[in-house]
Amino acid sequence: MLHVRTRSVDATRQVAAALEPLVRPGDVILLSGDLGAGKTAFVQGLAVALGVQERVTSPTFTLAASYEGRLRLHHLDVYRLDNLAEVLDLDLPELLEDRAVICIEWGEVVIPELPRDFLRIRIQLGHPEEIDDARVLEIEPIGPSWVSRNQQLNLAWADWVISETEDF
Repeated sequence: MLHVRTRSVDATRQVAAALEPLVRPGDVILLSGDLGAGKTAFVQGLAVALGVQERVTSPTFTLAASYEGRLRLHHLDVYRLDNLAEVLDLDLPELLEDRAVICIEWGEVVIPELPRDFLRIRIQLGHPEEIDDARVLEIEPIGPSWVSRNQQLNLAWADWVISETEDF
C-alpha cells in the first residue's frame, strides 16, 4: 500500500496525471472517499493527461460519461446506486470489455463485478485544523497486473509519497 499527500486540488490532479504513462487499456481505477475529497479532481487530472479535450465533470446524475483521448476513458459515479443489480444496469460488463480506462467513483458496490486487477484509491481529507487543502490518497494495487506496476507507481508519485508512520 502506498500513501500520497497532496496539499491542493491541483496537486491531486497532478498526482493523477503522473499515473497516465502507467495506465493500460482495460485498467480499472476505483475511487472512494468523502464528498468533496477529490475523486472527480483525480479523474480530471488523469483525463487531461490522456489528452481528453472535453471538460470532465462528476457524472453523479448521468451515472456515466465517456471521453476520447490517447485511451478512451469511462467515468462512472455510482454514489446513488444502492445495489449491484442497479450497477449492472449501467452495462458495466460491456464497459469492461471496451479496453478503455475506467474510473469508478464510490465503487465499493461494484467490487464483485470488477476484474481481478484494479487500482483502489481511497482519498481522505486532511485534518480540519490544517489551513491548506491537504488530502491523503491511500493507493492499493489489487491483482497481478497492478502489483507488477507497484515500483513504477512509487517512482511516478515519489514527490508526494509519505510514510505510513507519518501523521496523515
